[in-house]
Amino acid sequence: MIELLSPAGSPEAVIAAVQNGADAVYLGMGNFNARRGARNFSDEEFEKAVRYCRIRGCKVYVTLNTLVNDREVESAVKAAGLASDLGADGIIIQDLGLIKAVRKALPDIPLHASTQMSIHNLAGVEAAAQMGLTRAVLARELSLEEIRFITSHASIETEVFVHGALCFCHSGQCYMSAMIGRRSGNRGMCAQPCRMQYTLTGSNEEHPLSLKDSCLVDRLDELEEAGVASLKIEGRMKRPEYTAIVTGIYAKALREHRKPTKEEMQLLEQAFSRQGFTQGYFNGDKENMLGTRTDQDKADEAIFTTARKAYADGELRRVPVHFYTVAEKGVPIRAIAFDDEGHKAVTYGAVPERAKRQGLTSGYLTEQMFKTGGTPYSVVENRAKADPGLFLSAAEINRLRRDLVSQLSEERAKPPVRARGPMPLPPRNVTPLGDPKIIFQVRSEDQLTEELAALKPDYLYVPAQVMAEHYERVLPFVNNDTVPVAVLPRIVTDDEVRPLYDLLHRLSELGVQEALIGNLGQIAFARAAGFRIRGDFGLNTFNGFSMAVLQEAGFLSATASFELRLSQIRDMPKPIDTEAIIYGRLPVMVSEQNLLKSSTGRSSALPGELADRMGSVFPVVSEPGDRTVIYNAHKLYVADKKEDLYAAGLWGFRLLFSTESARECLEVAKGHLGYSDYRPNVLTRGLYYRGVE
Repeated sequence: MIELLSPAGSPEAVIAAVQNGADAVYLGMGNFNARRGARNFSDEEFEKAVRYCRIRGCKVYVTLNTLVNDREVESAVKAAGLASDLGADGIIIQDLGLIKAVRKALPDIPLHASTQMSIHNLAGVEAAAQMGLTRAVLARELSLEEIRFITSHASIETEVFVHGALCFCHSGQCYMSAMIGRRSGNRGMCAQPCRMQYTLTGSNEEHPLSLKDSCLVDRLDELEEAGVASLKIEGRMKRPEYTAIVTGIYAKALREHRKPTKEEMQLLEQAFSRQGFTQGYFNGDKENMLGTRTDQDKADEAIFTTARKAYADGELRRVPVHFYTVAEKGVPIRAIAFDDEGHKAVTYGAVPERAKRQGLTSGYLTEQMFKTGGTPYSVVENRAKADPGLFLSAAEINRLRRDLVSQLSEERAKPPVRARGPMPLPPRNVTPLGDPKIIFQVRSEDQLTEELAALKPDYLYVPAQVMAEHYERVLPFVNNDTVPVAVLPRIVTDDEVRPLYDLLHRLSELGVQEALIGNLGQIAFARAAGFRIRGDFGLNTFNGFSMAVLQEAGFLSATASFELRLSQIRDMPKPIDTEAIIYGRLPVMVSEQNLLKSSTGRSSALPGELADRMGSVFPVVSEPGDRTVIYNAHKLYVADKKEDLYAAGLWGFRLLFSTESARECLEVAKGHLGYSDYRPNVLTRGLYYRGVE
């Protein structure tokens, strides 16, 4: 049976979800989850919530799906251990290092790959499986056909979002909130900049980054047929009544194998929508997906009052139980209860008296034992045996039933016994030899000039497609002993794998042997094409354990997250060669939406501009796959902080050229190499000194 997974941002939301038919809930503990703004749970509240759910046959998944720094790893593992000890059924994780640490300390607890890991192809799912994860939450941007392909070939379970908010950017790849105001989406503090007003080149749209909510309530049978294990409703930041309404409608549609009624669709829109809903990604049609919250979308409070009353006053009898009661002369009455999961309870009552009138009958006993209203239990089998001529009061039989139910609940509430391992030791730091390597990364062929090649960088990062189509521009660098590295797109869906694989083969024949990858789903086919691999920023390498994961996976180097402070990079154990981006407009979003095409009606090789209300201008460029990358408004510049950079223990310094002209690339490079005092305008230190929340 496919699982319906509902959000629980508070203890009340747990009740709302369970009483409306959720098979599982997901919730956050403390500060290590991607919705730190939600109510979340104290340890005591969490224990009560897990007990409540276990009794009622509802699973509990804990979200520890944020990036954690080195000082936080131990606390996060302890939080995972507490969740496991109290009976959580699984932990949802993003951070590669935390996966490694939790797997070592808690070998038995199921781990799920968060949607923050940006898993959007089969290879990404299989990479997660190799790390010991048992389920992958797929990217929201996938179509039904892509979901079906992945799920039918995957070695672990898949989970799909079916209702709720859509981010403009692929989850786990958005750095805009962090860059603007230090509120990192990867750390659970996203300020939702995609919901703000912007001015976009050639567009009259005031909210060009705000997408409608997804709603797949009429497509659940298709997902079940595709083999998806879990259907996920988004909304831990929303009120419990929202959880109740949406869960109830989805549960009925799923169990009854039917489409929603017109009234149910209206109720879903009233509960929360942004000018209606969309199935754009699911249908493979990315047009007309924009939407904002308006006064017309605001719900009538009456629907929430009705929803709240329903789950507060009732008990959904969802757990099937079997009763057997025996009343015999001269011995205490006894009863047995058991469920379909192997839990069992046995209780005894008073010794029956001799009947003065009509005595006990098996029919009377079963009638009394059927009265489980107000409990989570539904009696599906009820047998009784009674010797003739015996009497027992109704109160005593009711007490027997209540005691039986209480015992069974205690049995069901017991958490599983799981193995515990030691907290893994931090990885060993490896100090790089010699001066840091100088790395130039370009975006277009126009930036590949002989003058730039004459500066002799150690490495040159070039988009794979640009390198294949304009390899003659790379040759001057190669002739100066620069190592060329093919940069793979961060997002590569399964239908794009073969063309990219063929592209890498062409580059291999030209002598290119290394690739820069920013997603787990690229490892397999890059290696299959014969390439050695380096880790890009998209892998969100935030601690030493993450570095160790990449080192063990055979990466040549890793890129430290640019959401870290330089002091954190300095103190981070680095068992693998580690580079940092020290110049450039940092990519803050990558989206399936082609902003330039939507604004002009056609794709453009030329950058566009996205201006916010404060006048900051973010360059917008198109990428392969009809996607958009948005770059930060300000250029990262720390060339005058060489003492701090060298103290960070880095193997490489990367200059990232995005929208710069060939001339500006040259001048920036000279300035960083000390050949001139050139200093670009509109600069920022990024997060290297501010850090993120």
